[in-house]
Order: sequence, then C-alpha cells, then structure tokens
Amino acid sequence: MQTPPWQQALAEAFSDLPSLLVYLELEQTPLAAELLAARQFSLRVPRAFADLMQPGDPHDPLLRQVLPLAEETAQLPGFSENPVGDREAEVTPGLLHKYPGRVLIVATGACAVHCRYCFRRHYPYASGSASPRQWSAILDYLQTHPEIEEVILSGGDPLMVSDERLAGWLAQLAALPHLKRLRLHTRLPVVLPLRITPALVELLSASRLQTLVVIHANHASELSVDVERSLATLKAVGITLLNQAVLLKGVNDTVASLTELSERLFKLGVLPYYIHLLDRVAGAAHFEVEEQRAITLLQALQKSLPGYLVPKLVREIPGELSKTPIA
Repeated sequence: MQTPPWQQALAEAFSDLPSLLVYLELEQTPLAAELLAARQFSLRVPRAFADLMQPGDPHDPLLRQVLPLAEETAQLPGFSENPVGDREAEVTPGLLHKYPGRVLIVATGACAVHCRYCFRRHYPYASGSASPRQWSAILDYLQTHPEIEEVILSGGDPLMVSDERLAGWLAQLAALPHLKRLRLHTRLPVVLPLRITPALVELLSASRLQTLVVIHANHASELSVDVERSLATLKAVGITLLNQAVLLKGVNDTVASLTELSERLFKLGVLPYYIHLLDRVAGAAHFEVEEQRAITLLQALQKSLPGYLVPKLVREIPGELSKTPIA
C-alpha cells in the first residue's frame, strides 16, 4: 500500500539539531546543553514548516518555537512536569474530565512538530493515551455520563491518527445520543497541511456531530499559502475554525505580531479564540511573558482591532472549572 504524502512528509521531518541548523544556514556546532535539551525532549520539525523560517536568522519566530536551547535544562521554582493538572483530571487512561459538559480524549502522544513550550512535554503518553485497549473504558465512561455534550480530541495531535482509526472513533462517538459536538485540537493544518486530505475532510463533515477544528498558530508567518488551502477545504464543508495561540516571549509578544496574526487568521476564515499565558511547564520558562505585560498587549489590541479579532487572554489553573480570563 502506498504511503500517504502527509506520512511521507512526516518521515522526512528534521529530527536532529545539526541537520536543522545546516538547512537554515545557522551555526552548526550547538552547545552540549542544547543537545541535552534535544535528548530530553526530542526535536521534530516538518520541512514545510522549516521552509517558512528565515535562513540565517537565529531569532526567527518560527524557529524559536522549535529550537532546543540550553535554558530548557534549568530547573526553576514554579515550573513543573504537570502544570495544568492533567494527571489529576484523568478518569480513565486517555480521558480527562476537567470541565462540566465536556471531556478531552488524549488521542495519541504523537505530534508532527515538537514545540518547546508544550505543556504536555512530560506527559506519560505510554499509559495515558487512548490506545485500542483503553477505548472501551472511555466509551463506557461517556455512556454513563449523559451530561457530557462535547468531546475534545487532543494529544499529542489527534490528526496523527490514521483515517481508519478516526472513522471508527467518530462513528462510536456519534452513536451516543447525548453528544452534540466534536472538537479537534490540532496543529497539523498549520505545520503539515498535507494532512488535510479530501478523505479526511469528508470523514469530518459526514459526522452528525457539530464539528469544530481548533488550530494552533502563534505567528502570522506560519500561515502559508498551503495552510490557506488546507483551511479552505475545512471551511467549505461547514466546519467551524478557531485558533488558540500561546503568548511567547520572542515569538509574538508585540502588538504588531498579534495584530497581524488576528488579521491573517480572519482572512483565512479562522476566528481568534484564545491566547494563553504560558503553562508553567518545566523547560519552558524562557518563553514566559509577565502577566501585566500580557494585559497591556491585549489592551492595545482592543483599541486597534474590532472585538471579534481580539482573542481572550486566559490562564489554565488546575482545579478550576474553566479557563481563567485575565482582566
């Protein structure tokens, strides 16, 4: 059987730091601490995403999101391996129930890109994702909780799962009469737009569940022509498109970059939804933007953009029943 183009592209992704640096015409002798960071949390960068980076620029905002740095090896107070309380919210392996009326399925531990600020970079995927062995227990929980109206597929990235497995999941979820909505949290339409195939679009549009795709783009430079095409195919079949971003130091922590991101998203049919303060995961402290500065940035956005283009500034606090808005 022929390998789908998106899987071939995934196989060709950069997975070692020196090769990525050579490709981007950057210093080719990383420090020992940077190599250690890449071993502690492996590097993965699709070539299509790397092609959007500026060669020779070590501060490129896309590169900064994926480049292992010595700062990741620092152990700082307040930063943990379980920053948002995922493990406490697990009701059965692979299923998190934090908020009323909705649950989150950790579909897989696999991602097409390894973002260095990932709040699940230390998550125990081997025991805590929706393996075929765990799926029946997940369905049992959903069947016995009729108050649940929405299922979120997350990960990792749920679109790393094959169409065949997704089709089986979606059929079983749609058979539960109390479910109304299906939400997919995915970075693949942005970093690996080849994944958005006609077969996948047909699969998602065929479900009786109202389907939302929440993409993750942090900078307007991520939104290439290929990304535009992938999003257009989803939009054309009536799928609601939202974006959630993370406010990251050195990536998008200016009024200009946030404004450009919102404008570009909306042009592509995507509504800016959330901008998260950094989840304080161990290894990502160098990305943190101080809360008062974040508030100042959002106040400036509110003055220059229509309200529907201003994402909600939020923080996730373990134990709370929703994301916490930051005033």
